[in-house]
Amino acid sequence: MNHVEVRGGAYADSVTLMEVSRSVGSEPGVDAAMVAMATPLNLDLLAGMGFELPDAGPNDMVVAIRLGSEGDLDTALAAVDAALTDAKQTPAEGVDETAPPRTTASALRDSDATLALISVPGPSAFVEAMDALAAGRDVMVFSDNVPVAHEIRLKTAASERDLLVMGPDCGTAVVGGLGLGFANAVRPGPIGVVSASGTGCQQVLSLLDAAGIGITAALGVGGRDLSEPVSGVSTRQALRRLDADPATDLIVVVSKPPAPSVAADLVGFASALSTPVEFLLLGRGEPDLTAGTERALAALGRPAPTWPTWGERAASTRHGYLRGLFGGGTLCDEAMVIAAEALGPVRSNIPLEPHLGLGASLAAPAHLMIDFGDDALTAGRAHPMIDSTLRLEHLAKFAADPDTAVLLLDVVLGHGAHPDPAADLAPAIDAAVEDDVPVIVALVGTAADPQGLGAQATALAAAGAEVFASNAEATRRAVALVGEGGPS
Repeated sequence: MNHVEVRGGAYADSVTLMEVSRSVGSEPGVDAAMVAMATPLNLDLLAGMGFELPDAGPNDMVVAIRLGSEGDLDTALAAVDAALTDAKQTPAEGVDETAPPRTTASALRDSDATLALISVPGPSAFVEAMDALAAGRDVMVFSDNVPVAHEIRLKTAASERDLLVMGPDCGTAVVGGLGLGFANAVRPGPIGVVSASGTGCQQVLSLLDAAGIGITAALGVGGRDLSEPVSGVSTRQALRRLDADPATDLIVVVSKPPAPSVAADLVGFASALSTPVEFLLLGRGEPDLTAGTERALAALGRPAPTWPTWGERAASTRHGYLRGLFGGGTLCDEAMVIAAEALGPVRSNIPLEPHLGLGASLAAPAHLMIDFGDDALTAGRAHPMIDSTLRLEHLAKFAADPDTAVLLLDVVLGHGAHPDPAADLAPAIDAAVEDDVPVIVALVGTAADPQGLGAQATALAAAGAEVFASNAEATRRAVALVGEGGPS
């Protein structure tokens, strides 16, 4: 039984509604639940789940519930109401309920903070970030879907003021020992990181942590900073900051495939700094992130450990296609570069070459890798590191496709990410393995992360996945399981 209702004028943010949906979906007798604002993208997702689309707009809340044979609608709706009520934060007795500032500028007037974190819809981020720069503060722009023209103007203004803009779409940073965005719990140490990649940064931080090495800071600059239009403006400023830090003995620059001319200019810029710089720039012919991290360890005179793995290695090769389902764009890029060298062209929604792009269905009779964290798939919905609904749908679809030889996934831990991603993914992994489809997981995280690296690895392995701390090693294992000759 399907039930769909519209609650006009009701509102909650997407992360809150994701938690409400998850809570209601776990109720006895509920097969599926979605509580969301009726944005166009959420309505598309609702239709994809098999619900009839209601007459609703972005200012309306939609409650959609699919009941099993033993489900009770009144009980399920009561669970929705209870979850929504629990999500509302009521100030405790004695807490100051003075109205908060309504703009970034007014907030900074009464603050000694040196960094402003901007997390608003992308088209609105420019004004707030510019207010912070005008007030003399560095800025971290967590927002995605920010026009590139806005990014260039922000970074130009920051450079003129000797300030740093991290982002837009800066998902990870560690400043003053504090993790911002999707950040792993890492120890202090001698390496400073500049990253034009969120999950690429997290991979490097996690590998360094496994090797017993910590960081002074991780300064995210946004995934477009090393593109030709932006030209590495924030990367230069971040390099200057870390070079001036006496605690930083080595700087590591991490990026998804950059514009060659920008990369060359940055290498020249770094050569004039007093602190040595290692560049971990993904691309054909370049070292992967694991090899780059090992190179950084060697520069400090530290040996690279054997990177952890979990789970059985019993699967044999299968004829068919490699399908990668990622939450991290840079991990997806890295996997595509490695897989393409061995298997040939890889289709993607973030392709290495334009002619290899995927259509709206995100499917093709080919080796493919999907980045579910791409801007086009996160507008109006939570990032897949928080809400795996869309990825789970495609995981089930590809697991049921007889042309799928192996499934490759990333699972990224840390503050801000799903509190228990293994529990979320384990049933789908178990179902795929039961259908004789191997599942390989790149698990990015540290022992101190709130989800617990060991517990997550154990749970994923128990579901039947082969688990690797290195995304590069996970990808090579997945490639090795693809038999020659395509689908049988």
